[in-house]
Amino acid sequence: MASKLHQLQSKAVQASQFVSKHGGAYYKQLLEQNKQFIQEPPTVEKCNLLSKQLFYTRLASIPGRYESFWKELDYVKHLWKHKQELKVEDAGIAALFGLECFAWFCAGEIVGRGFTITGYKV
Repeated sequence: MASKLHQLQSKAVQASQFVSKHGGAYYKQLLEQNKQFIQEPPTVEKCNLLSKQLFYTRLASIPGRYESFWKELDYVKHLWKHKQELKVEDAGIAALFGLECFAWFCAGEIVGRGFTITGYKV
């Protein structure tokens, strides 16, 4: 156990040395590559304006998303009415979607229990 702790400490030291040596260059490169997304001047007021624009833009997109939701629901209702015409591909996609929802539910349960499988913390 002590050897693993020593290995972990040495890895952490190596990582922090790497970040301290190359972190500034990476930061500058990242800003240079994404300069088209940077707003000038970079002030708190500009950040507040952008956050308000994002909020109200998202708010304005709700009617379109609402309409899309009902179209999807109508499509599912149509498929359910005509299930004898259902293709194997559509059934497979529906099964995979259901499986994915179940997997996310299970993952959420595990996270909610503090990353324990049985619910008992050791």
